[in-house]
Amino acid sequence: MKRYLFLSVGFIFCFNLQTFAQWGSIGDRIVDGLSNKAQQKIESEISNGADRAYEKSKSSVKESVKNSGSKSKNSKSSSSNTNNNNNEDNDGQSNSSSSSSKNTSSSSSLKAYGKFDFIPGEKVIAEENFSQDAIGDFPAKWNTNGTGELVTIDGQQGKWLKFGPESIIYPEFVTNLPENFTVEFMLASSQPFSYYSTAFNFFFAPLANPAKNYVNWKRFGGDKKNGVLVALQPEAAGGNAMGQKWINTFDETGDEIITNQTDFPEFNHENKNVVKISIWRQKQRLRVYVNETKIWDIPKAFSATAKYNFVGFRTDGYHNDNDAYYLSNLRVAIGAPDTRHKFLEIGKYSTTGIKFDVNSDKIKGESYGTLKDFAAVMSENPDVKVKIVGHTDSDGDDASNMTLSKKRADAVKAALNKEFGVDISRMETEGKGESQPAEPNTSAEGKANNRRVEFIKL
Repeated sequence: MKRYLFLSVGFIFCFNLQTFAQWGSIGDRIVDGLSNKAQQKIESEISNGADRAYEKSKSSVKESVKNSGSKSKNSKSSSSNTNNNNNEDNDGQSNSSSSSSKNTSSSSSLKAYGKFDFIPGEKVIAEENFSQDAIGDFPAKWNTNGTGELVTIDGQQGKWLKFGPESIIYPEFVTNLPENFTVEFMLASSQPFSYYSTAFNFFFAPLANPAKNYVNWKRFGGDKKNGVLVALQPEAAGGNAMGQKWINTFDETGDEIITNQTDFPEFNHENKNVVKISIWRQKQRLRVYVNETKIWDIPKAFSATAKYNFVGFRTDGYHNDNDAYYLSNLRVAIGAPDTRHKFLEIGKYSTTGIKFDVNSDKIKGESYGTLKDFAAVMSENPDVKVKIVGHTDSDGDDASNMTLSKKRADAVKAALNKEFGVDISRMETEGKGESQPAEPNTSAEGKANNRRVEFIKL
C-alpha cells in the first residue's frame, strides 16, 4: 500500500513538473511575442520619427548658437557684441531667418571701430552667401574631403556652412589671390565649446593643382610650401571668456618660419561666439582682424614670389558631439585702393568698402577704415570739394533704390563730418539708385560691386 502511494505521489509530482515546464515554455513564447511586437512598434516609431525629422530637415535645418544677445538683450555690452554680426544682403530685400534677428539688426557704432584700419580690396571677385543652395546640402560651388551642410542659426541672418570634424573645405571659385587682396567672412562657434575640440583653421597657399593638392593641408604631414595659416579657438585653457589664436607660416621647403600662439578675448564661446573676420594681404604683409580688433600684423608672412591661388578652411576633431563651427558671407576682393590718386588726379574714386545694414542707410562699423582713408585725403586738401553719390544693385523697385541711395550718400556725408571733422559745406550728395551699374546685376559679385559709394571731385 505504501508503495502504491509513493508511486502515485511520484507520478503526480513528475506530471506537475512537466506541466510547469510546458507552461514555462508557453509563457516564454508569449513574453517573446509581446516583446517582439513592442520592439516592432518601437522600431516603427523610431523609423517614422526619423522620416519626419528628415523631411523637416530638408526644409529647415536650424542650429541653436547662443550668443551674448540671447543672454542679455537689454545690456549695452550685449548689444556691442552682437551688433556687428549682420550679414550682407542685396539692396531692396529683407532677410527673415528668425524673429529674434531683431536683436542683431543695427550696426555697431563707428566709434567702436576707432582703431580699425582695414580697407577692403577694390574689386569684389567672390561673394558667397549660399543663396543658390538648399538648407541641409553641401554647397555646390565648394569642395571637401570631409562633411559639411548648410543650416540656419537662431538670431542670425542668412545661411551658414556648418563644418563637420576632420574636414578641409574650400571654395572652388577662388582661383586668384594676387599681392593685394582681402578676405572677409562671418564665423560662429557653438556654445558651450570644449577646450579639447579643434580650432578653426583658415589658410592661403600656392597650389599647382588645388583639387588634388588641398589635402596636403591636413593637420599632420602634407606639403605646406609657402603657406600661411591662422587658427582660432573660442576656449582657452583657463576659460575666463578667453579664446586662443595661432599663426603659422611656411617657407618654400615647407618648414615653419613663424609660429605663435596666445590667448585673446575677441573670440570666445562665452560672449563673443559670432564674429566678423577680416584678412588683408599687402604684398608680404598679413593683417587679421576679429570684429574691430587687429589680432595679427605680420610684415613678412607671405612669400614675395609665390603665386597664391587658394584659400581653405579646416577643422580637426570635435571633443563633444554638439561642438561645431559655422561660416557665412564670404567676400574676396582684389586690388589696393588708391584713394588719393584716383580722387585727386583722376577726379573720381569709387568704393564697396562702405557697407550698410540691409535695406538701410545705417553705416556698419566695419566701414570705419574706408571712411577714415577718404577723410584723410579731404583733410590734407582743405580746398577740395566733393560730391558723394550712392549706388545700389537692381534688387527692389527703382524708386525705392533711388531713395535708398540718396539716404546712404547723406549718411556718408554726416559720418565724414561727425567722425572726422570734414566741413559740411565741402560736401554735396546725390543718389543714382540702380541706374548706373558698374557691372551687370547678373551675379552675386556684380551686385556686390554695384553696391558702392562714389566720390567725385568738384
